[in-house]
Amino acid sequence: MENETGKKLSKQHWQGGNMLYPVPAVMVSCRREGEKPNIITVAWAGTVCSAPPMVSVSVRKERYSYNILKETKEFVINLVTKDLAFATDYCGVKSGRDTDKFSQMRLTPQPSRHIQAPGIAESPLNLECKVTQVIPLGSHDLFLAEVLGVTVDEQYIDKNGKFRLNDAGLVAYSHGEYFKLGEKLGKFGFSVARKKKNSNRKAR
Repeated sequence: MENETGKKLSKQHWQGGNMLYPVPAVMVSCRREGEKPNIITVAWAGTVCSAPPMVSVSVRKERYSYNILKETKEFVINLVTKDLAFATDYCGVKSGRDTDKFSQMRLTPQPSRHIQAPGIAESPLNLECKVTQVIPLGSHDLFLAEVLGVTVDEQYIDKNGKFRLNDAGLVAYSHGEYFKLGEKLGKFGFSVARKKKNSNRKAR
C-alpha cells in the first residue's frame, strides 16, 4: 500500500486489544471512613463531558480500591509529574490491603473541600470527583463521576493569572512505559490558523 506521496506503507493486522496509547497516568486517591487513605494508579482515565464536568476511571473488581470507590462513591484524580513517576508506579504495583502508600512514598494527604477522600498535595492538579454511575463492562467497571472541585498548584500560575499546567512536566503511559510530555507541536486550531491568516491577506 502507498500513500499519496508514493511512500510505501507496510502494516499488520492483529486481534482487537487495548492499544489506545498514550494515556494519562494518574494517581486516584480514596478513603473509607475510619480508615487510612489509599492510592491506586490508573491509566484508563479520561474526560467524558464538559457540562457538567465529568470524568471516568476503569478499575478491576479485584483491586483493593474497587470496593472503596463503590462504597464511598468518591475519589480524587491526581495528575502526575516526572517527580511523582516513581510513586505512581509503586502505587500501581503495591496493594493498599497491606501497604500505607501515602506513608511509604512520603506523600501528603490534602484535605478536599467537596468530598471526604483526600488529594495528593504533591500533585500539580487535583480533581475532586463524585461517582454518578458504575457501569459493569467485563474485566473492569467504569466509574463515571462529576468533578465537584479542582485544586491547582500556585507555582504554575503566572503573573497574569494563567494556569500553565503544561510547565509541570506531566507524565503519560504508553504500552507499559512512562513518558514525560515534551515537545509542543501546536495549539488547538493551529491547523487552520495560517489558512485564515492568508485568506485575510488576500481579502485586503
